[in-house]
Amino acid sequence: MADVSLRQLELFAALPNFTTLSAAAAHLHISESALSQAITSLEKAVGEQLCVRRKARGLTLTPTGQEFAEQARRILADTQELVLRAGRGEELRGPVKLGCYASFATNVVPELLEGFPKRHPGVRLEIMVGTNEELLSALEAGRLDIALVFDVSLPVGYRRRKVYATELEVHLHPDHPLTRAEAVDLADLADQPCILYDAAPSIRNVTDAFAARGLEPRIETRVTQIGLVEALVGRGLGYGLLMSRPNVIPMSTEGRPVVIRPLDPPVTRSHVVGIWPADMNLTPRASALLDFAVEKLGA
Repeated sequence: MADVSLRQLELFAALPNFTTLSAAAAHLHISESALSQAITSLEKAVGEQLCVRRKARGLTLTPTGQEFAEQARRILADTQELVLRAGRGEELRGPVKLGCYASFATNVVPELLEGFPKRHPGVRLEIMVGTNEELLSALEAGRLDIALVFDVSLPVGYRRRKVYATELEVHLHPDHPLTRAEAVDLADLADQPCILYDAAPSIRNVTDAFAARGLEPRIETRVTQIGLVEALVGRGLGYGLLMSRPNVIPMSTEGRPVVIRPLDPPVTRSHVVGIWPADMNLTPRASALLDFAVEKLGA
């Protein structure tokens, strides 16, 4: 049997996150020479080259090295889970790392961060907020257990579980004449100034919704923060189209009221889902967190 330590696997599993050996060594709190020796030792044990180390081009994993890093992450996760299960009895104990898409994080994370540790005091919940690209990269690198994202344009290779339903809604100033109706037809918004939430997948949601009706939005302003969309709507500078979220207070960050109406006919109905790599099994802690999210947010 090859003489390979868990520490060597831990070091190599982290390499896909870095483009240079020096950056990896600094992050892992190890000297560059010691990291290089650990890689060389692994390559001797495996009998194949696992990465290419060039000063000018940095660090590149070979196809075998990429597969080896993935397998090393699984072994480390299984080892940690084995230790935690042996020591906890029936109680859940240990970390669970959750990623959350930035646009709805303020409506989702507080509920989970407050309630889940009360139900499972032995679990330590760690949160990462980011874009789809950042969350998917973190999942692939093993830095997250699960991520909450919109079920839109997701790549293959992920398992998913629905957490809550969501659909496009219009946000209006209280004095806007369309607030007198219980629902708003998208066609009635076409000639109105739109405050566009300029982030994926929101841009596609809005443009596709109008295009499906043979319409085009009159975009007045583009902003990259939902809070700023609400603030501009609260000042009467236009309307916003945002996906519905739990725990929403119809008020801007400046304390100005905002009126939210559904669209009739409804458009862009989708779900927020919990996702994780298809080749990874959820830990009992991550599974319990998903159960809690569905329970608290799914209603």
